[in-house]
Amino acid sequence: MPTAHAASAEASVLTAQKAFFATGRTREPEFRKQQLRKLRRLVIEQQTALERALKDDLGKSEAEIATGELGFVVREATRLLKAVRRWSRPQKVSTPVWLWPARSRVWREPYGQVLVLGPWNVPVGLALTPALGALAAGNTVVLKPSEYAPSTAKVLERLVNDNFDPKCFHVSTGDAQLGSLLASLPFSYVFFTGGPEVGRRIYQAAAERLCPVTLELGGKNPCIVRDDANLTVAARRIVYGKFYNAGQTCVAPDTVFVPARLKTRLIEAVGAMLATFYGEEPQSSPEYGRIVNQRHFARLLGLLEGANVCRGGQACADELYFAPTLVDGVDEGSPLGSEEIFGPILPIVGYEDDARLDELLARMRRPLALYVFTEDRRAAASWRVRHPAGALGINDAGSHVMNPELPFGGVGPSGLGSYRADETWRTFTRPLAVLDRSTRMDLDLRYPPYSQRALSAMKRELSRRQD
Repeated sequence: MPTAHAASAEASVLTAQKAFFATGRTREPEFRKQQLRKLRRLVIEQQTALERALKDDLGKSEAEIATGELGFVVREATRLLKAVRRWSRPQKVSTPVWLWPARSRVWREPYGQVLVLGPWNVPVGLALTPALGALAAGNTVVLKPSEYAPSTAKVLERLVNDNFDPKCFHVSTGDAQLGSLLASLPFSYVFFTGGPEVGRRIYQAAAERLCPVTLELGGKNPCIVRDDANLTVAARRIVYGKFYNAGQTCVAPDTVFVPARLKTRLIEAVGAMLATFYGEEPQSSPEYGRIVNQRHFARLLGLLEGANVCRGGQACADELYFAPTLVDGVDEGSPLGSEEIFGPILPIVGYEDDARLDELLARMRRPLALYVFTEDRRAAASWRVRHPAGALGINDAGSHVMNPELPFGGVGPSGLGSYRADETWRTFTRPLAVLDRSTRMDLDLRYPPYSQRALSAMKRELSRRQD
């Protein structure tokens, strides 16, 4: 358990943030932009330290760090800087006649003190991106990076705490018990990225205080390859989406479903693409990452027990290396068939007809993403209705998160709420209704005793609104 001193320190930071938020300073557009500019600059200046930490924690390649970590954050900060002033303006709405003369507006107000609980798999990109959004919306932020990426957590702690006023933005580092402590404190909003088991506990703790939350979880993202798909392109994009960060991404395709008669061809195409990407010895490839820790390494080994491995399967505990692995078919009752894989294991399952495919997909209820490879765009769009998911990728796998104009979030077991694009603004602010009435005129028809003329006017208005 966290010490009494640690608990007191975290409570003191939150108290200071509440007092600072009450001054109204964070609502000023220019102040928000200053925080965004500073964080963007610091990420660029600390590039070398962050790269070294990410390499140490996850063995990430320079390309993955540039696209999914540092570049991800810098692009988001730049986009938010352009949007802050527009987002800070009120929205005009109409006013009914019986309230005239008046003006009606909807302002978006920041919640106050936001707690961001970051994940270990993208420990910079998925920690700082929601923090940026919360700051852009006018909140104060406490960020807790994952303890499973300790080197990155230390760099983030130094980067933020040495340069930001803790009354506005602070990083707290520690284990899962510290995360539980923070989640129990009276924050105004909690943003969590991680697994569903911890997500449920965060949700329960927040419910005790009626605290709003965003939960970015995960799930078994199905990938469907149809009869008319371009198998070469499908294999290339599936391999990229699946084995990026050694499969440790929440949007990685979890299982591929392909017509049974095409399964062998697809396995061969995926295997050939693995060799193209990482060579015949992926262990020596600078482009291929490592598993985060021994616990997850052992979990992945357990998933392969009894599996029909047709490529890969090699593992080295000393290096936390786990080879890109293809599995031919999967037992639906096995952990590999029922649990989120979150690693470099890709089952490829054949199906005979659409009825069987629908049956298989029904077991992956409401995933974070659904991927369909087909040349029939009209048929592809039908999957949006047939199998709801947080996102739909047509002829691609995992790349939708690289578009800052698209919202990101799950549905049901894969998450609650979303962010990025304009969803960031809606997530970290609440609507405030403002009615501003003039005192120059005050219509009698809205006050009792009601005349027949007033009642007739009300009925006409009701009839008009029904039309």
